[in-house]
Amino acid sequence: MEDWEFMNSLANCTRLQSFSMAYNRLEGHLPSSLSNFSAHLQRLHLGGNAISGSFPSGIEHLSNLIALSVGTNDFTGTLPEWLGNLKQLQMLSLYDNYFTGFIPSSLSNLSQLVALTLQFNKLDGQIPSLGNQLQMLQIFNVLYNNLHGVIPNAIFSLPSLIQVDLSYNNLHGQLPIDIGNAKQLVSLKLSSNKLSGDILNALGDCESLEVIRLDRNNFSGSIPISLGNISSLRVLNLSLNNLTGSIPVSLSNLQYLEKLNLSFNHLKGEIPAKGIFKNATAFQIDGNQGLCGGPPALHITTCPIVPLVSSKHNNLILLKVMIPLACMVSLATVISIIFIWRAKLKRESVSLPFSGSNFPRISYNALFKATEGFSTSSLIGRGRYGSVFVGKLFQENNVVAVKVFSLETRGAGKSFIAECNALRNVRHRNIVPILTACSSIDSKGNDFKALVYEFMSQGDLYNLLYTTRHDSNSSKLNHISLAQRTSIVLDVSSALEYLHHNNQGTIVHCDLNPSNILLDKNMIAHVGDFGLARFKIDSSSPSLGDSNLTSSLAIRGTIGYIAPECSEGGQVSTASDVFSFGVVLLELFIRRRPIDDMFKDGLSIAKHVEMNFPDRILEIVDPQLQHELDLCQETPMAVKEKGIHCLRSVLNIGLCCTNPTPSERISMQEAAAKLHGINDSYLRGN
Repeated sequence: MEDWEFMNSLANCTRLQSFSMAYNRLEGHLPSSLSNFSAHLQRLHLGGNAISGSFPSGIEHLSNLIALSVGTNDFTGTLPEWLGNLKQLQMLSLYDNYFTGFIPSSLSNLSQLVALTLQFNKLDGQIPSLGNQLQMLQIFNVLYNNLHGVIPNAIFSLPSLIQVDLSYNNLHGQLPIDIGNAKQLVSLKLSSNKLSGDILNALGDCESLEVIRLDRNNFSGSIPISLGNISSLRVLNLSLNNLTGSIPVSLSNLQYLEKLNLSFNHLKGEIPAKGIFKNATAFQIDGNQGLCGGPPALHITTCPIVPLVSSKHNNLILLKVMIPLACMVSLATVISIIFIWRAKLKRESVSLPFSGSNFPRISYNALFKATEGFSTSSLIGRGRYGSVFVGKLFQENNVVAVKVFSLETRGAGKSFIAECNALRNVRHRNIVPILTACSSIDSKGNDFKALVYEFMSQGDLYNLLYTTRHDSNSSKLNHISLAQRTSIVLDVSSALEYLHHNNQGTIVHCDLNPSNILLDKNMIAHVGDFGLARFKIDSSSPSLGDSNLTSSLAIRGTIGYIAPECSEGGQVSTASDVFSFGVVLLELFIRRRPIDDMFKDGLSIAKHVEMNFPDRILEIVDPQLQHELDLCQETPMAVKEKGIHCLRSVLNIGLCCTNPTPSERISMQEAAAKLHGINDSYLRGN
């Protein structure tokens, strides 16, 4: 809608107090007649449109505004200082635009302000101190901007503060010393910054906290024991820092703790045995080489038993006896190993790509027995380089998936090595966990190579999308709700973000498609099949247009998901993974394969969505989603609008990922952050 003439007629509504045109088709610049609105206007809602231009100056004269919402539009330019003159404002929502420049310091004058949401913009500079006047402020969100500097100490002295999200910026320095004063704080998110120093003991004084996310920073020191005092804590994520010491036993006393992530630190010592640590799927401790113990499902080394000796005299006697005995046992063991190795030289291979890693060795015979002789009844899938079987392994009879490579197929051997190299140091909740590898000789004397993964009981995303329900009498496709679909793409984006930005060297998957996205019993998605993965051995992430990753003359990937720049054997980069992810996202929500018969004569799945976006998306999405949103008509209209806005936001991310030009695609880091925001704002209600 480019015609704003209707706005002029509203100037005559002298008693107008509330005006909302949210989630419509408004576009273009706001007219100057906005300043003619009634002085009594208290609520102005224009979010969820495509309004562009700079911040509308006409709002300056609406001095009685209580709520101003222009989120999810295309506004550009800087935020005006006169916003601080709207003294009655209680809610200021400017999120998901293209605002640049500093956050106005005048906002500290808004003594009635309850919610300030500025996330998903391009704001830079430092966070203003906000002063002591914002005594009513409950929500402060600047997620995903370009802010730098330290976190102002005054923020955590605001008595009403409930939610703080400063994630995905460039903030540095230590946690504010007054952080313990935030007694009402429920959610603290500081992920993906450059914060350092100790995690202060004072954080344990924030007795109302339910969510703490300090991951992807440079925090050091030990985990404060005081965190065990926060009885209401549900989520604690301290992963990807430089934390040392042991895991505090006090964390096992948190009765409501649902998710705990301590991965990729430098923790050591025994894993606590109580509370959340009883459930191996509820906590993550990967990438901490010094830990031991824990539930059997973790397959972590058992902690050594250290004998207690009462005196130095007994110690000396023990050493005099044990050292010679140990030498004799070691010598005998070495001799035995030599004989056994020679006897089994033709049966076992001693060269594995996992050398130096803590992976249990497995023999061909063990895999043969586990899969009932690689029988057809155990076969659960086939790929370009091999077959996948289900079996039971280890003393616990864990159900596993065994990927056996067809070495007679050209490229299978390289695929095995590539997958081993990709996965030996990778640990992430949304990447299929590899348990071990086997490089040996089969019963006929031929080379044998296999990988053993955790079994994903819900199969792959392709089967979920295109097979019918388990009921043999049903012809209907599996039902996948809007919430489940959004959760799946969030899981996949988190995995790719980790591969691209958070690993020791950048990994490009090169073959992301629904068949390589596996789902566990809780419908959590895991990315698998790294047989075509490529690497950049560098601690820094490449730019989207980076072309110094490995290239190939052959097409790498699956038809329909290959980025345009790779379709003729061009360069692969993180941007090519982003494109594949975008195609998967669009496919999941409209339930059409990218090679569907309708996509011909230059029409692709991305162009199909773009042509119908945003006005006609309900006409092209999966009919199941249409039906789900239609059911919302029996509830307040806001529920349906919320669902439609969620759908539009997710599809818009898919379109941003499938831009034909690599440099114009968003990064996986940005896509993941936006999906986190959608998941939190629209599905969890936070």
